Amino acid sequence: MNNFKNDILIGLLLITGVGSFIYGQFIISTVSFAVAAIYSNIAMRARSHH
Repeated sequence: MNNFKNDILIGLLLITGVGSFIYGQFIISTVSFAVAAIYSNIAMRARSHH
């Protein structure tokens, strides 16, 4: 279930990034994509160590 929650969080961050990019809020979009990428990377490293 923990992996499912991580996937939902990453998906929501990506959807938020795309939505804010479409509406011209480029700073929010950049931050959202960066947080999604970093969190995804951390989650993948945690999965590979267990």
